[in-house]
Amino acid sequence: MLNLKPIIRFLLRRPSALRSPAARWAVLALAATGAAFLVWSAVIHLELWGDGYSDISVIGPLFLAQGIGCIVLGVAIVAFRSLALLAAGAVAGAATAVGLLLTVHVGLFGYTESLSVPYATLSLAVEFTAAFLLLLATALLALSAPARAEVRPTPVPSYG
Repeated sequence: MLNLKPIIRFLLRRPSALRSPAARWAVLALAATGAAFLVWSAVIHLELWGDGYSDISVIGPLFLAQGIGCIVLGVAIVAFRSLALLAAGAVAGAATAVGLLLTVHVGLFGYTESLSVPYATLSLAVEFTAAFLLLLATALLALSAPARAEVRPTPVPSYG
């Protein structure tokens, strides 16, 4: 039978679990900066949604969902800083950028975009930056040495 406890414990790992103070601070800085870029991407999408993208079938609701979802995710990353949230943020940033590139080069849900529209290149830069920073934070948190478990001395029985 598969023991899920170690997997869940690993996914919930936070910077405080790391042995190195430098690694802890690096993860915190990368996570906060990556989360800020994720929120910036969300604000761009909400702005565009309000500027008329809300009228585009499928794409409009996706812009709204991305905007709300990435704000919630960015706040959760800063608040909880778990490995799973950092990885989810990296995926969200990359997926949003890839979605734009697909819309430009192939079309998505019957809609084709251009990189010459307002915010397109800025959006790509912001989303790939968020993904990169959060991926670095994820890798650092996943691969850094954990703090040593506190070793409690075994009580010695007294005879007497």
